[in-house]
Amino acid sequence: MIRYALVPAVLGSSLLLQPALAQTSTADEQAQRVNEKASEIASITTDRGIVTRPGKFVIEPAFSYANSNSTLVAIEGYTVIPALLVGLINVSEVQRDIFVGALTLKYGITSRLETTIRVPYLDIHEDLREREAFQGTPVDRLTESSGQGLGDVEATLRYQFNDGVEGWPYIIGTFRVKAPTGEGPYDVDRRVLEDSQGNPIGVAFTERPTGSGFWGVEPGFSFIYPSDPAVLFGNLSYTYTIEEDEGFENGGTIDPGDIIRFGFGMGFAFNERTSFSLGYDHSVIPKTDVEFDNDLNNAQFDRIQVGSLSFGLSQQLTPDTSMSLSVSIGVTENAPTTELTLKLPIAF
Repeated sequence: MIRYALVPAVLGSSLLLQPALAQTSTADEQAQRVNEKASEIASITTDRGIVTRPGKFVIEPAFSYANSNSTLVAIEGYTVIPALLVGLINVSEVQRDIFVGALTLKYGITSRLETTIRVPYLDIHEDLREREAFQGTPVDRLTESSGQGLGDVEATLRYQFNDGVEGWPYIIGTFRVKAPTGEGPYDVDRRVLEDSQGNPIGVAFTERPTGSGFWGVEPGFSFIYPSDPAVLFGNLSYTYTIEEDEGFENGGTIDPGDIIRFGFGMGFAFNERTSFSLGYDHSVIPKTDVEFDNDLNNAQFDRIQVGSLSFGLSQQLTPDTSMSLSVSIGVTENAPTTELTLKLPIAF
């Protein structure tokens, strides 16, 4: 009798648990959708989202176009009065167009660990218009150079330290390795610019390099803090560039220096499918250290500041596919004037 009495009791209790389990499952799915949306918003301009779910594979083709335009004025002379200059003025204008097609592959190893590989292909065109240095001529000279080929391949491991509960932001650690698979500055043909006396005044590339030419190791971290209806995000990283011996004719051992990068921003979702993001990214790049230095490198600044303001839109096309378009505007002299990036991540 006891056995028959327990059966209905157990069945009844299991029926009572089913609605609770369904509610828990629904809550977990909603939390997962919120996390994925926050990750999508944070990654519109830069890859700093939450790690890919375990066993999930993402293919992300991307295309970007960057344009740079700068004018340099060199004055060789002296002033007689503040409004009168006696001497020569050399004016040069540089226009650079960079097209980059990249394929990024992501795979979620565990619920906390993700691996990524990015393969870029570059097509660069540069035009230099200038007057003959130290020559009193009104005639402009136009020099063109270009380069295309494989860029520097990057491999990345990303680890998510927490689940963003109890008011904490998601914190993700990053370790990136960049290989010199593209043609570096010392792999392409160059020519030395000279004045009328035969003194070197600079170096020009006859072909544009598509890579840095150096190995790079970049540890860093990023954070994502959902704060309904906004999402706050940021990142900080340090790139260690490994020095290389490029031969005596190129200055001996070359150390491009280490790079500090940081960025921050915010975004929000208009609805379940459309999101907006606004952010700022900055890089501090030191000058290159040359073992056998010459006068061409002595007059360089100790560091270069590269800052850009970015904003973008993301649209969910299907449950596993989205499309994002971002625009970056340079706010420092050495940053690209404008940069457009289109990404299409597809999950499997």
